[in-house]
Amino acid sequence: MSRAEADVLVAVQDAVLSGSSGEAVLGTARGLSHFGEHALGWFALAGAGAAVSAARGRTVAPWLELGVSAFSAHAASVVLKRVVRRRRPSDPRIRVGVSTPSRLSFPSSHATSTAAALRSLGRITGSRLPLAGVPVMMASRLVLGVHYPTDVLAGVALGVATEKTVHRTAKEIKR
Repeated sequence: MSRAEADVLVAVQDAVLSGSSGEAVLGTARGLSHFGEHALGWFALAGAGAAVSAARGRTVAPWLELGVSAFSAHAASVVLKRVVRRRRPSDPRIRVGVSTPSRLSFPSSHATSTAAALRSLGRITGSRLPLAGVPVMMASRLVLGVHYPTDVLAGVALGVATEKTVHRTAKEIKR
């Protein structure tokens, strides 16, 4: 990838990992990585939300939509990774803070499923507050050195587009 993107990644890592809170930031980023791996954390959230809604006699449909959005977004990102075949950052200045299931980088599956899930959660809650988690996940992928900035930006765009499509389809099915 371009030297400029690697420079941005190095600057992000230097800014957040060099201070006294660097280890805490790295630990948090690793926790987010494990939560987002294969969108499993988002599936767990969808399942928990559906279970609570069912127990309260409410519809589980919005929670199923969240799960479908996260799954579809993750699947789309995996397919796109195999088409694009962009390698993960390999600049010697970049510190890699977590293992990854593949060497493919574009788009970030974590950013993709997170954007889809949190956009859906925003619909469920009627609040934009869940969307604050999207840049946090994006930043975590940079801190861990496993994605370039354009990987996470493309992931968010794909996640938002996927969630919109799932939501629109769910509305059509209800009609």
